[in-house]
Amino acid sequence: MNSSQDVSTRFLDVSGGRLAYDVTGPDDAALVLCVAGMGDVRAAFRFLAPKLVEAGYRVACMDQRGHGESSAPWAGYGSPATGEDMLALIRHLGGPATIIGHSNAAAAAIWAAAQEPELVGALALVGPFLRDGKLSPFLSLAVKIVTCSPLIWSRLYYPSLYKATKPADFADYLRAMRLSLREPGRMAAVPGVATQQERCRARIPELRCPVRIVMGNKDPDFPDAVAAAQDGLALMGQHTRVSLELIAGAGHYPHVELPEATAAAVLPFLADVTGA
Repeated sequence: MNSSQDVSTRFLDVSGGRLAYDVTGPDDAALVLCVAGMGDVRAAFRFLAPKLVEAGYRVACMDQRGHGESSAPWAGYGSPATGEDMLALIRHLGGPATIIGHSNAAAAAIWAAAQEPELVGALALVGPFLRDGKLSPFLSLAVKIVTCSPLIWSRLYYPSLYKATKPADFADYLRAMRLSLREPGRMAAVPGVATQQERCRARIPELRCPVRIVMGNKDPDFPDAVAAAQDGLALMGQHTRVSLELIAGAGHYPHVELPEATAAAVLPFLADVTGA
């Protein structure tokens, strides 16, 4: 059994640009694809991915379009496009895969699973938006302001979504995020990748693979995170096998804030769906 611990960046050319990713773990192990949400990069899984590898999985982490080391700009963005990018990478690496999708990437994961069910064996959706919440005009304006400024995004908004422990490298992580978002075309990708999520949610009735919802019970992106999670459980449970794990004390980034608890929520699910 060959195994790689090399986390150097690799690239996959797709229509319209180049996707950055890395892969670690045994070459013949079950594949897990991790994709961070809008404005964040694959390094968001820097604490969770090693725990998955230690448990015997092959783990790929991908930057969304315009994010991290993926190319910028792109002619088009949106969660369906991210879902197609996920499928392209799974095909390239040899699927099927379980997708761990965070925030808007959860919607993209739904798209991927509905589009090519033979390539997606299961979904772990972290902090997912499973209903179309309408923003007030004031909040809509606030979102536009936040998503056009690397400084406001990285110094004010992004840190506010953490409700538990911030990692020791948080200041350096924010500094690198801010510098990256200042590069031409990157800030436009932040709101861009989160568009068309409703098209993905409309495909929930097509899902047949098992789903685990993982939610921080203090996630500030929702008026009531626990109620949102339970609503998502009921919604998806009409169509496929679904389970819920709440991470006590966590905000929108449980995989960074409380990686041990998040791993405990994800690993039994992976073992069940992969037979490992």
